[in-house]
Amino acid sequence: MKQCIETPNDVDWESFWALKLESKVNKDWDKAAPGFFKRTRKDDYQNALFDKLILDEKDTVLDVGCGEGSVTIPIAKRVKKVIGLDSSPKMLEYLEKRACEQNIENIETILKPIEEISYEDIGNVDVVVCSRSLNGIIPIRKVLTELDRIASKYVFITVFGPENKKIEKDFDIEIGRKTEDFPDYNYFFNILFNMGIYANVERFDLKNYRKYDSIADAMDNGKFRLDLYDDDEKLKLKEYLERILSFEDGKYYNVKDKADWIMIWWKK
Repeated sequence: MKQCIETPNDVDWESFWALKLESKVNKDWDKAAPGFFKRTRKDDYQNALFDKLILDEKDTVLDVGCGEGSVTIPIAKRVKKVIGLDSSPKMLEYLEKRACEQNIENIETILKPIEEISYEDIGNVDVVVCSRSLNGIIPIRKVLTELDRIASKYVFITVFGPENKKIEKDFDIEIGRKTEDFPDYNYFFNILFNMGIYANVERFDLKNYRKYDSIADAMDNGKFRLDLYDDDEKLKLKEYLERILSFEDGKYYNVKDKADWIMIWWKK
């Protein structure tokens, strides 16, 4: 890709973002939904997120890529209304199940791919939250334009930090597989800059590392793309985890096995 660049602001960050994503294999979120629902728990990511969100009890909130409700449910307890949007019927089914179990009645769901979101369909809300949902969206500028139109007060987005998926990337290198990586957050920031949106950038200081009941639990937790591995690679993954994970107090862990997330947000 050749570009005639006279200033840094001439860089077509959107094209670089799309190029980075064009070979990625989409995940079957309906298939993944039961595992997400089973593993959902309050962790330091949620604590960090809610420390940064600016919410008022009278607010309406759009939760983009809401999944099974790990963020939607806590938000609903703080605001007037939440609209949860997701492309997976199964994820929304689990969200509605969780809301019903907790007698939460201020959540509306919309079944729609993030790529198709539009102001005409949603209208205005006070706050837009995109928690861990925009990393793989190719028409990113189009989506960001619509989200900026929809929000009346704030937009909050979290994307992968540079050290996310550390042990997964190390395993892919070990077996000679091309790492399934996402564009760095600086792409995202510069796309917004080129749109005339001057966003704030904050890195979450997450300290908790993941813990597992067994090696099988460590394999089947949504972090590794088991659907892309053949039987030999799955065997190597089991051996890799047995080698790198420590065992203490009945749990397996590796102190490098923790999330790395960047929040990008702006006030309207």
